Amino acid sequence: MDTLAARFKLILLPLLSISLFLLPFLQATDFNYCDKKGNYVVKVKGVDISPNPVARGKPATFSISASTDKAIIGGKAVIDVSYFGIHIHQETHDLCEETSCPVAVGNFVLSHNQVLPGFTPPGSYTLKMTISGEGIQVLTCISFNFKIGFGASGSSISDS
Repeated sequence: MDTLAARFKLILLPLLSISLFLLPFLQATDFNYCDKKGNYVVKVKGVDISPNPVARGKPATFSISASTDKAIIGGKAVIDVSYFGIHIHQETHDLCEETSCPVAVGNFVLSHNQVLPGFTPPGSYTLKMTISGEGIQVLTCISFNFKIGFGASGSSISDS
């Protein structure tokens, strides 16, 4: 019995360690650049949505990890949302409200918090985010899919 337990530990512990290491990568959301051949100033490294799937009437955070080789003084983020391929919503945010400005050369995170209305239909959505800077037409443009599940209902709309 002791040898069986020892063998189990010998196999289980490395597998557990590997799965904990891979967990952050498994939770990342796939994204695509709007122009696959584009030479964007801002290079996106990853997209994280929390919670995933998004719950209606509950806060959700969309975090974009990125890097830039040019300092960014300011700009705007335009968010377009489609539901089953039909454009349903657009909002524009000051870039400095979504991340600290000025953005220095190197890595940074753009984070957007949103509470979706309780009457938002569940299903698959596509979000397209275009970030433009002052004096630079388009810093980056990405799109990614996200799901809205059957969460708690509420009627408040809030974003920050």
